Amino acid sequence: MQPPMTRVSLAQIEPALGDLKKNLALHEAEIAAARAAGAQMVAFPELSLTGYFLKDLVAEVALAPNEGPLQRLADLSKDITIAAGWAERARDGRIYNTLGIFEDGVLIGAHRKVHLVTYGMFDEARDFAAGDRFRAIDSKHGRFGVLVCEDMWHLDGMWLHFLAGVDAILACSASPARGVPAGEAQLRSQRTWNTIHEAAAALTQAHVLYVNRVGCEDGIVFGGGSRVVRPDGIEHARLEGLDAGRLMVDLDPTLVRRVRTATPLRRDEKP
Repeated sequence: MQPPMTRVSLAQIEPALGDLKKNLALHEAEIAAARAAGAQMVAFPELSLTGYFLKDLVAEVALAPNEGPLQRLADLSKDITIAAGWAERARDGRIYNTLGIFEDGVLIGAHRKVHLVTYGMFDEARDFAAGDRFRAIDSKHGRFGVLVCEDMWHLDGMWLHFLAGVDAILACSASPARGVPAGEAQLRSQRTWNTIHEAAAALTQAHVLYVNRVGCEDGIVFGGGSRVVRPDGIEHARLEGLDAGRLMVDLDPTLVRRVRTATPLRRDEKP
């Protein structure tokens, strides 16, 4: 059965580096605002509960799936679906950059970032272990394929989610703002992200929900630019500027079906 129209709030927030208590309060406020606006789902950026450039703080803020802040998100998800990111401490002691979806009071699925960034200003492999799989997460609002930031820059995750028939790709990011071309209003980094979103939506024939963070850590400014792209590759809505905000959109599941009927890419794919 096709899920009904879903209202989603993308929470473009500014997490406090290493401050779980403050960030949990920020999540609670955004969840309350989304609920008041009639949203059935709220999505947060990469590492939304911890901040991004953690370095030596990673071990201090890492959480097992049933620890306090995550249990609080699970409790809050009884009437609204929540997607949030944290540093996950696994049973074997490894720590992952994880994005999970909470629904009906439980964690229904989680994705461990596969493609850790180890170039330029980034050194994620110093503290995080890499995930090793892409699995769709089935929600009452449809089937989601989760990609965390750099995962979106590689074809394997998008392709596997396409084969799995996801209704939406949830792309959660902590991407810096980079490049100001002369005479152009748009950041070079945002222009590149826009191209990736639109290509991903058109080729997977799924909604792309991109939620990025804002603020500054270690002198690095994050780029915001959260947006939604339709399954035909056309932009549905976006947030402008580098400030915190929320983007509220209604996702029409019948659009996915219409696009896939008109251009049956999955039918003709040869994995």
